[in-house]
Amino acid sequence: MIVLGLSGALGHDASAAILVDGKIIAAAEEERFIRDKHAKNHWPYEAAKFCLKQAGVTADQVDIVAFPYGEISLASPARWHYAKRYWYAPDRALDAIFNGNRRFRRNRDKSLKLMQDLGLSKAKFVPVEHHYAHASSAYHLSGFKEKTAIVGIDGKGEYATTFFGYGENGKIHKIKEFYDPDSLGGLYGAITEYLGFEMLDGEFKVMGMAPYGDAKKYDLSRLAKFENGELIINTEYVNVVGLRRYKENGKGFYFTPKLIEWLGPKRSGDEIDNPYIHYAASVQQLLEDLALQMIEYYLGDIIRETGKIVMAGGVALNVKLNQRIISLPHVKELFVQPAAGDNGTSLGAATYAAHLAGETIHKMEHAYLGPAFTNEECIAACEAHPEKPVFTRVENGPQKAAELLAAGNPLAWFQGRMEFGPRSLGCRSILGDPSFPGVADRINAQIKYRERWRPFCPSMLDRVAEDILQTDHPAPYMTFTFDVNPAWKSRIPEVVHEDGTARAQVVTKETNPRYYALIEHLETLRGNPVVLNTSLNRRGEPMICSPTDALNMFYGCDLEYLMLEDVLVTKS
Repeated sequence: MIVLGLSGALGHDASAAILVDGKIIAAAEEERFIRDKHAKNHWPYEAAKFCLKQAGVTADQVDIVAFPYGEISLASPARWHYAKRYWYAPDRALDAIFNGNRRFRRNRDKSLKLMQDLGLSKAKFVPVEHHYAHASSAYHLSGFKEKTAIVGIDGKGEYATTFFGYGENGKIHKIKEFYDPDSLGGLYGAITEYLGFEMLDGEFKVMGMAPYGDAKKYDLSRLAKFENGELIINTEYVNVVGLRRYKENGKGFYFTPKLIEWLGPKRSGDEIDNPYIHYAASVQQLLEDLALQMIEYYLGDIIRETGKIVMAGGVALNVKLNQRIISLPHVKELFVQPAAGDNGTSLGAATYAAHLAGETIHKMEHAYLGPAFTNEECIAACEAHPEKPVFTRVENGPQKAAELLAAGNPLAWFQGRMEFGPRSLGCRSILGDPSFPGVADRINAQIKYRERWRPFCPSMLDRVAEDILQTDHPAPYMTFTFDVNPAWKSRIPEVVHEDGTARAQVVTKETNPRYYALIEHLETLRGNPVVLNTSLNRRGEPMICSPTDALNMFYGCDLEYLMLEDVLVTKS
């Protein structure tokens, strides 16, 4: 059976994923093809075409097209809760009751048009509720066989913002949902905006800023509370619509003027400054504390029974929260699907629809699910590029790359199939030697053009990971932070954050042999089996997809070296 999943319902992070007989063959974000970050208000045409091509199937062979946005019945508490909580915006409240599936119909029509445009005429259209798509993407791809606790926390889907449930024998059971505006993801997003970043994009920056502050300096607990099993967000301050919004230069924000009166003016600029670093620390602490209370309340018994937990939704990318979940006494293993945000709901819709159709879903083995390019295609891109690149084909790409890194150079590393999800995992990466002082600052200032206080991450060989991270917990996707062993901090200072943690990727030879070989060569030269790894893109741009994208970026920054498969490009 062939199932194609499409996402883009919420106006951002459109993507496509394809399953053949329950196995993921391909998945990719639309932004990578159209070079527009988050692909706002785009539908996944290019991503869908790529998935079909990669799977070697024609459009008329597809059995099901699954979409992560469902119809919500008036009998559900969701629409009534929304109407009650948005009483101050009567147009929204009444709309939820009398026309509550307006957005669903619009999405369905756009999906059907895409199906028609791409010739998917024989496929059955299957809508999947947004949070079931998140849940399926985590549970069905985890490979866990035991009873498994399922957590989905994001901004919002149709109306739901939070999902607690469990998976057993392949079936997902819902225990509890919370509905808009009672959303931890929305709260964190609102403070992200207040701290001067863009929602959907800046949450990582808030998380990176938090360790520089003191969470005890400001108490933000009035923004939200969890009591008697219910999450309640204080809409006097955040998660607001319409006339309650704070406005600046004609733009409305997700927080109120009352928040400004309380905390002071909205932050701007790139420096980390008082009191904003403390607000970042405080909102991070609030998110962690509330999420852990909710997990214990709804899933504590299941976790104590089997120790297995899976997570998706945008908040599942909060690596500090994930570190605290892993350290809970009864948690044996946490699986976070690497494209945990809305980009991963195409995969979740596909797995859920395939499961409903009777398929057994195979475990996700890696995130290398995008396009790959041959040496010949890389050379052709060089020959066609207007900058007339200076390039040579090298015998041993990983060894040559390690030599460049060992000499203190940052390197753009373009290899194999592009990663699915927001993290570069050694195929579309900028690399550095983490034992070389100042390499992180150099990458920040000359190449990424991003805030200098943002952390960089280590990729490390599996055989040393337990010693460095002081745990044997799996970490293939950079979805967790760990406390770095003090003995290693001075050896790899460029990838240890302010609070002594690292958001690590543990690399195995089976999933990425070339990257593994590079890190082994670097160990031979410098003594450390660790490389600094950040995504191959500049600030505000999506991750690189094609060799031409890589060359365009290379000539738009101060990088000196680019490895396109075995083709080494240098600035003359």
